[in-house]
Amino acid sequence: MHSLKKLSTAVAAALALAPVTVLAQDAAPVKIGVVAFLSGAAASPFGVPARNAAELVIELMNAGKAPAPYNTKGFGGSKIETVIIDESGGTTTQVTEFRNLVQRHNVDMVIGYISSGSCVGIAPVAEELKKLTNFFDCGTPRIFEDASYKYVFRTSPHSTMDNVGAAMYLKDVKPNMKAIAGINQNYAWGQDSWGDFEASMKHLFPKIAVKTSQMPKLFAGQYNAEISTVMGAKADVVHSSFWDGDLEALVLQAAPRGLFKKSTGVLTAGETIMAKLAKQIPDGTILGARGPFGPYAPDNAYSRWLKKEFQERYQVLPTYPSYQMAQAIMGVKLAWEKAQAANGGKRPSNEQVAAALEHSTFEGPGGTVKMALGKGHQAIMETAYGMSKVVGGKVTVTKVKRYPAEVVNPPEGVKAADWIAGGFKH
Repeated sequence: MHSLKKLSTAVAAALALAPVTVLAQDAAPVKIGVVAFLSGAAASPFGVPARNAAELVIELMNAGKAPAPYNTKGFGGSKIETVIIDESGGTTTQVTEFRNLVQRHNVDMVIGYISSGSCVGIAPVAEELKKLTNFFDCGTPRIFEDASYKYVFRTSPHSTMDNVGAAMYLKDVKPNMKAIAGINQNYAWGQDSWGDFEASMKHLFPKIAVKTSQMPKLFAGQYNAEISTVMGAKADVVHSSFWDGDLEALVLQAAPRGLFKKSTGVLTAGETIMAKLAKQIPDGTILGARGPFGPYAPDNAYSRWLKKEFQERYQVLPTYPSYQMAQAIMGVKLAWEKAQAANGGKRPSNEQVAAALEHSTFEGPGGTVKMALGKGHQAIMETAYGMSKVVGGKVTVTKVKRYPAEVVNPPEGVKAADWIAGGFKH
């Protein structure tokens, strides 16, 4: 009898604890692996602004202080936690770190990667491990043109848009140009960027002369030989998709020699140096921001929110890596909560969140994001270009022109190179 009473008490206690245990499981935090360059040449202009945006946006979301429809706390009421990883060290290192995020840290998803080389290496591993992964920046179109993925997404546009948009802008503002040259990094991003730009220019300017294409290695740091060659070519326009510290080094080394005064510079990722290198950027340099970010961002509730909160926290304006990171988090938050609602309010699986993100359209600090390519896994957006002008010691942009998403991106199922070669047909 005494034993039966003890058993009854134990069962009652277990039953009393059961609802608490279920609630605790339902309220478990959503753990996100965040990856960006935190050391090396890409940290200051790219990785740190992206990391800062991630920390800020997630903190505000956890407090329910984001604009609607992002104003629910965390992800569907669950607090967001992060594991932040440095992207430095090369692709092999990043693959190892990704496996650690999934298998050791047990993250629910990964948001990250600036380098196209990182993304090319990570995508098949993410698919192998069946872990939802959202690339927030890396630009090579090869990710979704060369393979199909279930778990891999990119909520930012790829580099084809940057370079088609740059060529169209030149057609609008410099219709009489005769020769181009390029300085781009010798890996996927630089090769794709120059290839798309050159092909676009040949279509829009059938008689254009390509004087030289210089391809130094990534993170080389010294570009005097390439600058000499390009200056000797005497092209009307010099195109560069340099980013990270390489872009800063190129501009600093080119400025004393007057490269971008003698030839119009087209810097497709140039927005990140506007504040830091104002004195070295000649008026009339064409600056891109990899989409409608920074000075090209629309005046909507999300861009006003991000600029205000970012500037108050860090005393600087967000640059496009910050916009892209914020946008990446916002996109997966909406997908998570849509999947959660469809799952009866229960925590969604990777597969359910992926299904919700596929082919979605959402609004962010850069405006409308359409997951229109790569079977619904690759975003398209509008883009904008303008010319630099120093006013009061600060670089502003003038002669801004905007190009709709469908004009500067290939249609679904068509490779960028084929689309450009075919004359941008839809």
